Amino acid sequence: MRTLVIATNNAHKLSEIRAMVGDRLHIISLDELGCHDDIPETADTLEGNALQKARYIYDRYHCDVFADDTGLEVRALGGRPGVHTARYAFPDRHDPEANNAKLLAELQDKADRHAQFRTAIALILDGKEYLFEGKVEGDIVTALRGSEGFGYDPIFAPTEGEGKTFAELGVEVKNRISHRARAVAALSDFLLRQPC
Repeated sequence: MRTLVIATNNAHKLSEIRAMVGDRLHIISLDELGCHDDIPETADTLEGNALQKARYIYDRYHCDVFADDTGLEVRALGGRPGVHTARYAFPDRHDPEANNAKLLAELQDKADRHAQFRTAIALILDGKEYLFEGKVEGDIVTALRGSEGFGYDPIFAPTEGEGKTFAELGVEVKNRISHRARAVAALSDFLLRQPC
C-alpha cells in the first residue's frame, strides 16, 4: 500500500480523507510526521496554496506528499470568499461560526444564492508535481441547518442534496458527493495507476 503524507493537522479534513480512500492508501498526518509548523498559505489561488503547502513538506522531509486548499465561491459576491474561505471573518484565525454569520449577512438581500465549493489538490510524487480538482455546485441557504460536518456545511446545500445542507445530509453522503471527495477520487485513481 502506498504511503502519503497529507499536509494538514485539521482533524476533520484528515478523517474525511481517510474515510474516502479507505484501505487504498496509507495517509499520514503532519502530526504523525512530527511536523508542527504553521505552513504558509500566501498564494492568491487555491492551486497556489496547495502547491505551497506540498512543496514546504517535500522540501523539508523529502517524502511523497499531497496538500489541498478549498474555497467556497459565491457568484453574487464575485467569487468570494474564495481563497480566503477559512479565514473569511478574521484574517488571523479560523472561526467557522463567524465565517457563516458574515456570509449570511452579505447575502441577506441577494436573490442569487448560487455557490460552488472547489478543492484543489497538489501532489508531489517522486519529485514530480501534479494537480487535481473537484467541485460541487449548490446554493447558500438563509439560515444554519443541520449538525454534522464542519465549516460552511450548515449553510451550503449541494445541488444533488435535494435541498439539504451538507450538515443535514451527514458525513457519509458528503464523502460521496463533495468537492473534496471528487478531488480525492481523482488523486487516488491516479495513484492506483502508478507503480508502487
